[in-house]
Parts: sequence; C-alpha cells; structure tokens
Amino acid sequence: MFLRNATSLRSLLMALVLCASATAQAAITVNLSYVNQSSAAYNRFRNWVDQAVSGNVGYGFSANDAVVMYRLTNQSQYCILARNMVEEQVVAAEAAIAANQNPEVQHDSYLYAGAMIGDLALTYDWCSTFVSASQRTRWAAYTERTISNIWNPASAQWGGRAAPWSGWGTEDPANNYYYSFLRATMYWALASNSNTWISYLETNKIPPLVNYFALLTGGGSEEGTGYGTSHHKLFELYRVWRDSRTTDLANANAHLTDTISYWLHATVPTRDRFAPYGDQARSSVPEFYDYHRHLILEARYLTNSAAARDLASWWINNNSVQQMASGFNYRDDLLPPGTSSPLPNAPLTYRATAIGHLFTRTSWETGATWLSFSAGSYNQSHAHQDQGSFTLFGGGDWLAVTENIWSHSGIQQGTEVHNLVRFVKNGTTVRQRSNTVSTMNVLQQGPGPGEVHVTGDMTAAYQAGSGVNSWQRRLDFTGSSLLVTDQFSVTSGTQAIFQVNTPVQPVITGNTAKAGNLTVRVLQPAGATLTAVNWRNVDSDFLSGWKLEVRGSASNTGFVVEMTTGETIFKHGFEQN
Repeated sequence: MFLRNATSLRSLLMALVLCASATAQAAITVNLSYVNQSSAAYNRFRNWVDQAVSGNVGYGFSANDAVVMYRLTNQSQYCILARNMVEEQVVAAEAAIAANQNPEVQHDSYLYAGAMIGDLALTYDWCSTFVSASQRTRWAAYTERTISNIWNPASAQWGGRAAPWSGWGTEDPANNYYYSFLRATMYWALASNSNTWISYLETNKIPPLVNYFALLTGGGSEEGTGYGTSHHKLFELYRVWRDSRTTDLANANAHLTDTISYWLHATVPTRDRFAPYGDQARSSVPEFYDYHRHLILEARYLTNSAAARDLASWWINNNSVQQMASGFNYRDDLLPPGTSSPLPNAPLTYRATAIGHLFTRTSWETGATWLSFSAGSYNQSHAHQDQGSFTLFGGGDWLAVTENIWSHSGIQQGTEVHNLVRFVKNGTTVRQRSNTVSTMNVLQQGPGPGEVHVTGDMTAAYQAGSGVNSWQRRLDFTGSSLLVTDQFSVTSGTQAIFQVNTPVQPVITGNTAKAGNLTVRVLQPAGATLTAVNWRNVDSDFLSGWKLEVRGSASNTGFVVEMTTGETIFKHGFEQN
C-alpha cells in the first residue's frame, strides 16, 4: 500500500525516529542476538506470551516476559500488557500505603523485590513510549522508596510511616536475598539512568560480591545445592550488567566457571539427581528442575573458558531436564545449549575447596559408583549440620543419603539425619555450630578410576565444652572399596554413634544388616548393637526412610564397618580415644 501524501510520509518517518530513539536511549542493554527465532524454545516462549496477551495469563507470567517479546518483535501488544501489569502492581502498592499497610513488595523481607522492581524497570525503559508521564512519575516514586527501604532497613518508611525491618541479607553476598536486592537496584539504576544508584552499586554493593566469590574457589554455594540455585538469577544479572555497563562480573573471578564443574560433579551418575546439600525447600527430593538448567545455561553463555563451556554443554544436553517444564521459565530457555561430545573430558574427582565438598565417581557412565564428602564452611542459615558426612550412590540409586530428602519439609538440618558420627551428651545430641570452618586435605588421587584418599577435621564444628573435644575422619576410596577411619576425643557422659541413613529398611541378622542393595557388616567391636530406626516413627515430617545406628559399650575403642553392594565393598573404620 502506497502513502498518499507527504504528511503521511513525515508522520511515518517521525514514528520510526521515535521508535529508534527510544531503542537507542534504552539504558538497560541486553544483547538478545543469541535468540534463535526458528527454535522450539522460541516458539514455546512466544506461545506463552501470546496466551497472556489473549487473556490466558499462566502461573508466574511476568511483565519481563512480555517486554522481552516486544524487544524481539517490536509488536505493541506486548508492551501494553507489560505496562498494565506494572501499573496494577503500583496501584496496589499505593492503596496499601494509603491504608497504612506495607505493600506486597516488602513481603518476606523484600525477597521478591528483585522480580517486581525488575519488571517495572524493564517496562519503564524498553516500553517507555507506552508509559505516560504521570505513570513514570508514580512508578519512579514507588521504586525509589522500595530500594531506599531495602538498603536502609532501620529508617525504612512508607508514606511517611516508619516501616523498619531486619535488613536480612543486605550485607551478605552469599545470601540469595542479596541477589534479589541487587536485581531491583541494578535494573532501576540502569532504567532511570541514576548516577546515584549506579555509584552506590559500584562502590558499596558490587565490590563485596566480587571479593566474596573470588574467595569461593571451586564454585557452588555456601547455602547448599537447594538455595544455591539462586545463582541462576545472579548469573543473569552478570549478563545484564556486562551488556549495559561493559563490566564483566562473570569473569572477574573463577567462581562462575568453577560452578560449571561443581554442578557437573555434584550430579549423580544417572544424571537426574544431585548431591543434596543444605535445605531442599522447593522439593525435598533432589531432582533437577528448570532452575538448574538456567544456571548452567547462563554460566555457559558467560564463561570465557572454552573447556568449561564444553562441559556445560555436555551437562545441559545429557541431564533429565531437556527443556523448561514451567512456562514462567521459558524465557530462560532461549539461551543456547551448545553441542557436546558423548562423555565429558573431565577428571573423575572434584573438590570445591572453599565450600568443602568433594565428589568422586568410578566413571562418567550412568552405572558408575559415586561418593561425596563434606568438610568445610558452615555459616549460612540454609546449610546443614553435615560436616564430616558422606553420601553414596550406585547401581542407579541412593545407597546411603541424608534422610532430609525423604522429609516433607526438606529442611531437617540436624546431625541426626546425616551419615556421620553423632555425638550424644547426657541424652542430648550435640549440635554442630555455625560460623565455623572444618578442614579437608586431599592426600592422593588415583591411580585407580575415581580413587581418592582424603581427611577431614571437624573439630571446629563443635563448641568447647559441648562434650566433643575433637573429631577427624579419613576416607580411602578406591572404587572397589571405601575405608572410613574416625578418630575423636570426647568427655565423660558423651557417646559416639555411627549412623547411616538408607532409603529402605535395614534387615538385621547378628552383626549384619542388609538395606536393599547395601549390606552392612559390623566387624568391630564384638557384640556391637545394631538398631534400625524407622523415620516415620520419629516425626510426622518424615515420609519414608530408615537409619542404621551402631553402638558399642561404654569402653568401646572403635568401630570397623564393612559395606558391600554387588561386587563393590565399602569399609568403615572407627576408633575412639
């Protein structure tokens, strides 16, 4: 169709100039050139957003989804939807403030501020021509107050009414709340071109983050593998900040690249589950979900290491989550997975030094035997009293694993649920204390596949006067056997109990117990007492699972326990001082 007059031509050119200008001035810069609009992932995402435009808004749908689709297509319906969603958020907040109530953005100590303000900021910026001047003024006032409240908890207020809060996570770059607060602040700083907030981030909040992760050698999270998946949003922030500010936080230290190796090794041989460290609140059973896929997709896209990128591609293409299961994660699946070889070219043993997790396996095949061991930092609220514990996987399933994965809550943190030596003083279990660091020393790796010899000293995890003076553990794993030697010193009235948690009931005959494919034989001391504990009789939070406890007499000097599964023999040695 041809334009009929010069006025129409000028109008069209002006519209194009305004559109181009809006795009050029966009302060939040995200390079979306990686999106393959012919891919199945893109079609899923487009259909997800189009359904919302037509009124069928799926669970978890966000304005971010709509704005990204606008950026990919330049079709106005997406910005209109995003604008309306953000306006609804702001109107609801204004109503709550007028009623002397805290708005939704403050819920759970501002945990969701990152998502909510991130949506607002991206819409404010990328869809600026669809947002009225009065809306921009109101949105800005609400956002400025939110971010100021986050970083100044003692003086927080809404509408002039004092609304102080705990400030949880605001000074802790290891905490998942910190990443949400960064998201809100980063997006708004960029969208509003605020030199004040950009300077605040670059001076006060980003340096502690970079410095912290520079010390977290080996990758992973001190919050464990449950809450540790919050790094998927942190790594996304790295990408936004790099594209917008040309500052490469992802490669400022080795943490992001190391995290690829961490998750590669924390994955059990069947590639559908992972080492269950810390709280598993989303799902107590440690099965892979969209968040894990997104984490490695982001890490793969950002790392400067070609070798790490190849390992990430192998993991992405060979685990149980081959596409996002939930619609609100479809946008994350636009990142390219890359291609990979049949098996990874990586060592069989890996140590995350700072966290204190060690993983080893007999091969990269799905039928391999896999072992993990913990002796390191314990300083986060979502971490567990599991220093000195081990987990064993073989024959396609768990052989010995924390009972926490069979709980309803997924937040059973005590030593009772872990595979370690439990100390009981005068009838009360001795707790491992937080803000401590147990130490690990790898003595030898190889020559056999996955062979490792390692020691751990968990003395620091026990408070002076608790009844435990010291505890050291040595593991000698050769692939065909595991020998664990414990040495400790306790005070009078303190008893040591060897415990191993199993998915099925241990059937006890004399000094032997069989739990599914795992056979446990107590060799020392003579006359040791073996007891099978049904976790369902302990607490209604436990849905299944059993524990084998081994006790000696008061004068017992040690334990030696042999564990066998198929042709593989695992031995446990235990000595008392």
